[in-house]
Amino acid sequence: MTNNVKPSNPMKVITGPETRWSYANVWEPKSINGGTPKYSVSLIIPKSDTKTLTKIKAAIEAAYKEGEAKLKGNGKTVPPLSAIKNPLRDGDTERPDDPAYAGCYFVNANATSAPGIVDVDRNPILTRSEVYSGVYGRASITFYAFNSSGNRGIACGLNNLQKIRDGEPLGGKASAEADFATDEDEDFLD
Repeated sequence: MTNNVKPSNPMKVITGPETRWSYANVWEPKSINGGTPKYSVSLIIPKSDTKTLTKIKAAIEAAYKEGEAKLKGNGKTVPPLSAIKNPLRDGDTERPDDPAYAGCYFVNANATSAPGIVDVDRNPILTRSEVYSGVYGRASITFYAFNSSGNRGIACGLNNLQKIRDGEPLGGKASAEADFATDEDEDFLD
């Protein structure tokens, strides 16, 4: 019997199934301020999901250690982790007006190549309407150090996504189903 265990990457994390996807731009890459077009998603992680948060914090530490030379750049010392951009952010502090982020942390993940997207049974999802801001699912993400134009920190790369279940759509737009859920004609024919 052969052992097929791959060496694990300490900077890679699979989030828990209660992670909610927001700003899900996973079908077409978008350019921000004329930059390289990227696929992206904001991963909203409940503060109660301590297992995922512990894994993310360990992966950020690993990316910091692995990227010390890059973070040091031309400077004499490596800046402390607390002094550089950290991808794990507190929704209560940074998005106090957005109820979707209440009681949660969030991580913005992006990639230049399209993420693989599968359902709960690991079958590819090809119908775009199945994946939207508000669904719950797991994400495969990898953290890495960056030092670009004076900006230093740890960033989060998006690998793959697994939709676990539907959720209330985020973004304030009502679905067609919700708009037309009433049987009343609203005096349309009068």
